[in-house]
Amino acid sequence: MTGIAEQNRLRLREVAGLFLKLGTLSFGGPAAHTALMEDEVVRRRQWMTREEFLDLVGMTNLIPGPNSTELAIIIGRRRAGWPGLLVAGAGFILPAVFIVTFFAWMYVRFGALPQVHALLLGVKPVILAVVIQALWRLGNTAIKNCALGLLAAAAAALGFLGVHELVILFGIGLLAVSYFSLKQRWKAGQTLMWSGLAALPMAGAGLPATALAVAAPFTLGAMFLFFLKVGAVLYGSGYVLLAFLQADLVERWHWLTESQLLDAVAVGQFTPGPLFTTATFIGYVLGGLPGATLATLGIFLPAFLFVAISEPFLPRLRKNPSAGAFLDGLNVASLALMLVVTVQLTASTVVDWPSLVLALLAGWLLLRYKVNSVWLVLSGALAGELRWLMGF
Repeated sequence: MTGIAEQNRLRLREVAGLFLKLGTLSFGGPAAHTALMEDEVVRRRQWMTREEFLDLVGMTNLIPGPNSTELAIIIGRRRAGWPGLLVAGAGFILPAVFIVTFFAWMYVRFGALPQVHALLLGVKPVILAVVIQALWRLGNTAIKNCALGLLAAAAAALGFLGVHELVILFGIGLLAVSYFSLKQRWKAGQTLMWSGLAALPMAGAGLPATALAVAAPFTLGAMFLFFLKVGAVLYGSGYVLLAFLQADLVERWHWLTESQLLDAVAVGQFTPGPLFTTATFIGYVLGGLPGATLATLGIFLPAFLFVAISEPFLPRLRKNPSAGAFLDGLNVASLALMLVVTVQLTASTVVDWPSLVLALLAGWLLLRYKVNSVWLVLSGALAGELRWLMGF
């Protein structure tokens, strides 16, 4: 019994160390976070297989909230039980919260944000290489046959056309189920019309409506409830989060100016960890340290609850043939959405020859020598600072 308890403590320490490190160094948004976690959890530490990791990625895309944070939470749960769920989530979130709170203090105190452009000059190309390598590895695992390859291509095309993420995820999942059913019936000498396409328009029916209808004066309690609502219903990218914040905090309640909102989103983008720490910045601007604490708790609390409720059902889903087919479709759709984000990231990252050289060098080091991606991120940050100092 003592041996089991010691093993549990060791696993909890491992989870804490890993996600504190990732929370401190994971620049680049959800796609980059997923790539860094795959590198650490699957390739380096072998805590789970690539297939298991893909299932977790697919599941986090189905529930509201910050996907990469939920991925960290569910990995912690798998590795170290219920304490691991809390420790992994807190470890991934808290470094960004502290950094964002510091920036918010400087913003309130001096009316300006620190300059971090030089840092990102080197970090972004490295992150791009890490994401592309993870996409290649995960794609080789997820695309098990030609049908899934075609579904992945369809999902990517829909993503580039701007179709909502939920429509793509549910639609491709249902198409995969339809294909599986068709295949089973074909083997039995029966025919079945492919019905998954009919489900595509329905998949977006539950998209969240923005904003509360009635304006309200600022209180800490009202702010907490607002961010709790956002964390409970928000799907999609940081642009969706921006729409929620713009509609309520700027246009309805006038708690923030548009300039303050854009500064808050900028801080969330150029700091490591989840973009949802934008809420931390806003909370500090509106209500000081208590406001930052309540806003952070409000927006992240639903993620812990959703993972705790849904995680136990995943193994049963995988064992059911139809549900397993849905997960296969969901996985390739998730990777297709990652590809769309990666193409967009490439366009904004590789803007001159130094950034191209950094991306290619990072990719070569990953493939040839399997260098730890965290060290590459740190090296990229140093390269960005040197580039800025040298003026090119």
